[in-house]
Amino acid sequence: MLYGALAAGGTKMICAVGDESGQILDQLLIPTTTPEETMPQVIEYFKARVDPSLPEDEKIKALGIACFGPVDVRKNAKTYGNILHTPKIPWRNYPMVQAMKDALGDIPIGFDTDVNGALLGEATWGAAKGLEDAVYVTIGKGIGMGAIVSGNPVHGMLHPEVGHIRMSVIPGDEYQGSCPSHGACFEGLASGQAILGRWGKQAHELLDKPEVWDLEAKYIAQALNSIIMTLSPQKIILGGGVMNNKKLFPLIRQYLLEYINEYIVTKELRNMSSYVTPAALNGNEGVMGAIKLAEMAALDAE
Repeated sequence: MLYGALAAGGTKMICAVGDESGQILDQLLIPTTTPEETMPQVIEYFKARVDPSLPEDEKIKALGIACFGPVDVRKNAKTYGNILHTPKIPWRNYPMVQAMKDALGDIPIGFDTDVNGALLGEATWGAAKGLEDAVYVTIGKGIGMGAIVSGNPVHGMLHPEVGHIRMSVIPGDEYQGSCPSHGACFEGLASGQAILGRWGKQAHELLDKPEVWDLEAKYIAQALNSIIMTLSPQKIILGGGVMNNKKLFPLIRQYLLEYINEYIVTKELRNMSSYVTPAALNGNEGVMGAIKLAEMAALDAE
């Protein structure tokens, strides 16, 4: 069975078709500029996959959307499926789900945050497969977190915004933070934008500067400590552009154990190399999660 998948990111939209095994059969990358420029291309891609002239086995049965946010994931809300107060001004209040419904008709649509989508992909086919409780933290230009607890994505009042938890500034770090709302929050101190603001260069230009990554690891470990004490996940998966520097992982694990300070002792924490891990789906976790969202929407519609 074929499913449509839209991994709607802040810099690019990945439109794809996949099947129930998570295999990506076709995809198209479209830059995320404005709704007026981007969405007609997205809609054109998926409309071609529901064309009445297609044989039934070539049509997508549902669409999954894993979207940058904040977004409204409350199904009983009037603004369900909308992008909310995003820093990407042209996208504020854009009705993502309704726009796709209007274009595609009665096709079932599954919708969640981009990070919950990525975690859903990892929980179905990747590093968190078989686990009931896990988190996925993406650390790139911004920082976000998806979480599953007892097998279900966490939404709550809206959805988690771990990128904006308050942090303790590491002694000696005089940077005020890049977040326009909170200054020295997790995103403000440890995102790719914060690295650029603090050091004057992009993360990939600083790979030979150990002081950059030691400080980065301390902030990430501090945030992960808070996540562990709050959600007690069975696994933490780290993705995003900043985490392409794999030298960060042993540093994060080292500092995380120091911060926990044996307050919690579990088999997971005794094996940190498999507890705090990179994503396993080679950058496809967002698209594969959107495929899973589509499959879930199709099942709900039956």
